[in-house]
Amino acid sequence: MSFLLPKLTSKKEIDAAIKSVAEKVLVLRFGRDKDLVCMQLDDILAKTSHDLSKMAAVYLVDVNKVPVYTQYFDISYIPSTVFFFNGQHMKVDYGSPDHTKFVGSFKTKQDFIDLIEVIYRGAMRGKLIVRSPIDPKNIPKYDLLYQDI
Repeated sequence: MSFLLPKLTSKKEIDAAIKSVAEKVLVLRFGRDKDLVCMQLDDILAKTSHDLSKMAAVYLVDVNKVPVYTQYFDISYIPSTVFFFNGQHMKVDYGSPDHTKFVGSFKTKQDFIDLIEVIYRGAMRGKLIVRSPIDPKNIPKYDLLYQDI
């Protein structure tokens, strides 16, 4: 399903998307097209992107093609999903140590839709961090890896 979603392949394209997407949540999925979990997430993103088109713009980013952002967002697990609103990086409290990105795939389409709605409403009120509406048992667990410390 990744062929249904637009891809960003350079730092310049990502910068342009971050600056140009206005009054919508920008969803950047970092991963690889051939990865099984990425394909599962891409399926959810593709099926919901039309329903959320007034609230969100979804793009796919290959971690190998844009190492600058892969390193900047500390993408050590794929897929990782990062959110922006009007050029501002939106953080979400998932009940995990990392609020900057969602790691893994969403369990259901409704989890993703609920998260986008919460981010959108919070951002419209000027919030930079929102609490995740996703049930904690549906959030993948992982340990943070700190490299080069």
